[in-house]
Amino acid sequence: MSRQHALISASASARWLQCTAAPQMEAKFPDTTSEFAREGTLAHSIAELKLRAYAVEPMAKSTYTRHLNKFKKDELYQPEMDTHTETYLDYIKGILLSYKTKPYTVVEKRVDFSQYVPRGFGTADCLIMAPNELHIVDFKYGKGVPVDANNNSQMRLYALGALNAYQLLYQFKTVHMHIVQPRIQNFSQETLGVDILRQWAEDVVKPKAQEALSADGGKFHPGECCRFCRAKAQCKARAEYYAAMADTAHEKRDMTMINMTELGQYLTIAKQLKAWADDLQEYGLSCALKGLNVPGWKCVEGRGSRAFTDTDAAFKTLIDNGIDESVLYERVPLTLAKTEKAIGKKLFTELVGDYVEKKPGKPTLAPESDKRPPMDLTPKAADVFKKIDD
Repeated sequence: MSRQHALISASASARWLQCTAAPQMEAKFPDTTSEFAREGTLAHSIAELKLRAYAVEPMAKSTYTRHLNKFKKDELYQPEMDTHTETYLDYIKGILLSYKTKPYTVVEKRVDFSQYVPRGFGTADCLIMAPNELHIVDFKYGKGVPVDANNNSQMRLYALGALNAYQLLYQFKTVHMHIVQPRIQNFSQETLGVDILRQWAEDVVKPKAQEALSADGGKFHPGECCRFCRAKAQCKARAEYYAAMADTAHEKRDMTMINMTELGQYLTIAKQLKAWADDLQEYGLSCALKGLNVPGWKCVEGRGSRAFTDTDAAFKTLIDNGIDESVLYERVPLTLAKTEKAIGKKLFTELVGDYVEKKPGKPTLAPESDKRPPMDLTPKAADVFKKIDD
């Protein structure tokens, strides 16, 4: 199903709650979609089918199979979608089976939270209503950015909309908000009392939403929220923000060696400046390709590559002229990840799971806000002392 999006949407709430100018700025740009987004939409459709068949609308096996096969014919379908949507379904089954009486479940429910956000609405993947408790479960198919349920404004707005929709039927006291991101094994949950949630909406959401829709266009507040903003490359406020940040980094100070505090500050500044520079580079190239003059810059041809016009014909000619076929072809096994993707995670684990070992990742520097725990760098005896043979 296609999803509609409000000007001030729940999915973009982390952005407009920080930078209230973002919605009206983004409205000037087309809402384009990517192959990754279309892939996510397909995975959501499969997940919806499975959940409906299990918890909402029991259907004949032939009907279910027919619908599933239709999705599998999509050019973006991958066998791993079946595995990951099963993980999503299993997660929800766990919630449902934790109650003595099966709770009422709603799938792909449009919820209205315009009580706090003018014309605000969104689509919740799954709502589960149990005695005194409401569960909102959001399926995230992406794997580039881990999503956390804690302090997740999108989930909270969905919860407010669900409370509004079912307040006459249920007396909810607690709301459980779940994120299921199976491709990176990311599962998280936030639980809030209904009164706390509504107070947050009154104190934080309502004034920010009014500011975002005001005649002056809201207030700019560049930062991490710019990452997915459609206006990020052309936003003057962002440019001035990062230009000032670069100037700050070069202020005159003790010119000997940087200390640890300064190193932490410089790393933060460098990371954000790099992201801004990449966005500017991409925007500058798009302008140049349209024939626009970017003073001091030009569009040039990058390094080219060579390719056969007809590989089969070229190789046949080589073989006919005495070149051994073994010289022309390589037999290279698929990587572990590609093998798992090709045959499906379940079958892969069943057949060759015993041959897989998990090697530690290469040390990398990450912000303190990163969810991963810090590495244990305590020296171990085996690393310090060398074994002496008898």
